[in-house]
Amino acid sequence: MALLILLLSLPAALLLVLAALLLVEVLGGRGLKPQAPATNGPRPWVAVLIPAHNEAAGVAATVQAVRAQLQPGDRVLVVADNCSDATAAVARAAGAEVSERFDTELRGKGYALDHGVRRLAADPPEVLLILDADCRLHDGALDRLVRAVARHGRPAQALYLMEPPPADAGLRLRFGTFAWRVKNQLRPAGYARWGGPCHLMGTGMAFPWPVIEAAPLATGHLAEDMELGIQLALRGQAARFEPGALVTSRFPDTEGSAKQQRTRWEHGHLSVLLQHGPRLLAQGLGAGRPEAVALALDLMIPPLALLALAIGALAVVGAVVWALLGSALPFALAVLAGVALVAAVAIAWTAVGRDCLRPGELLRAPLYLLWKLPLYAAFVFKRQRGWVRAKRDGEGDVREGDVR
Repeated sequence: MALLILLLSLPAALLLVLAALLLVEVLGGRGLKPQAPATNGPRPWVAVLIPAHNEAAGVAATVQAVRAQLQPGDRVLVVADNCSDATAAVARAAGAEVSERFDTELRGKGYALDHGVRRLAADPPEVLLILDADCRLHDGALDRLVRAVARHGRPAQALYLMEPPPADAGLRLRFGTFAWRVKNQLRPAGYARWGGPCHLMGTGMAFPWPVIEAAPLATGHLAEDMELGIQLALRGQAARFEPGALVTSRFPDTEGSAKQQRTRWEHGHLSVLLQHGPRLLAQGLGAGRPEAVALALDLMIPPLALLALAIGALAVVGAVVWALLGSALPFALAVLAGVALVAAVAIAWTAVGRDCLRPGELLRAPLYLLWKLPLYAAFVFKRQRGWVRAKRDGEGDVREGDVR
C-alpha cells in the first residue's frame, strides 16, 4: 500500500512543481515593458534567411516587409525548398535572393535552413535572422533583434504571436489563441524579467553568425527550433527574449488545416519534452549551467490542455485511493496543482486573454480539453514524426508533395 501511495504521489508532486512554475512565469510576465530601442551607432550587418515551401501566395509580402527594414549591405535570402509552385519566381520579383533546393529524401525546415546557411557562408553576415515565409516582421523588429544580439553576444528571440481571432471565430480558435499567448508571450516574459533564457520559437530568431554557422541545423525533427535552442543552451548560448520585436502570423482558417498544424506543434513539443527535458535538466545541474536548468524546467511544462488533463486524472485516482486506502496525499498534491493551474490561467486571462475569451467562456474550458484528447491519444498510438505543411487560406487539399 505504501508503495502504491508513493507511486501516485511522485507524479502528483511533479505536476505541482510544474504548475507552480507556470504560475511564477505568468506572474512575472505580466506588464513586462520592452526596453527602449538602442539606436545609437551603426548596427551589425544582417542577412535574413526565409525558408519557404510552396509559399507563392504570401512570400512577396514577407520579403517586402523585411526589405523595408534593411540597410545598405544587408541581404535577404529565400530558400525555395522542394517547391512545386512559383515561390522562387515570386520571391525574386519581390527583391530577394533565391536559392532553390530539391531533395526527395532530406525533407524538412531544418534542411532548408542548413542549405541557406551554407549558401551565405561564402560572404557571411555578422547576424543571421530566420523568418518563416508566412510571417510578418513588424516595424522596428529587425533593428531590435540585431542590436539585442550585438548587446548580449547570443541569440535573440522575437515576440511571436498569432493575429487576434476574428469576432465570429469559433471557441477552439479563441482558446488556441489564448494558449499561444500564454506560451509565447507571458512565459518567456516571466523568465526575461529575471534575466532568464528563452526557447527558440521557429521564426523571428536572430543569431551571431559564428553561433548559427556551427549549429546542428540539418534535421527533419518536428520541433527543430526547440531542439536547436536546447543544443545552444548546453553550450552556454541560450537565447534571450526581445519582447519589443514583434513577428505575427495567423492560424489556418479551415479546421482541417488548423488541426494538422496543432498536431505538428504539440507532437513536436511533447517529443522534445520526453527526449530532452530530463537529460537537459541533469546536464545543466551537472555542468553548473543555471540557464540550461531553467530552460529544462520550462520545457517540461506540457501544453496547458495536457497539464489540466493530467492533473484532473491524478485527482480522480487520488480520490479513489483516499476512499479505499485512507491516504489523502496523492489527492492533496493533485488538488494543489490544480489550484496553481487555475490561478495561472486566471491571471493570464486578465493579462492577455480578454479580447479572446469572455469571462463565461472560460467555464467551457472542459469542452476544449475533451476536444484535445484525440490529439494526445494520437501522440501515444499514432505519433506524427514527419513535417507536414498546413494549408494556407484559399489552397486546396494538401498534396503528397507537401509532406516533408
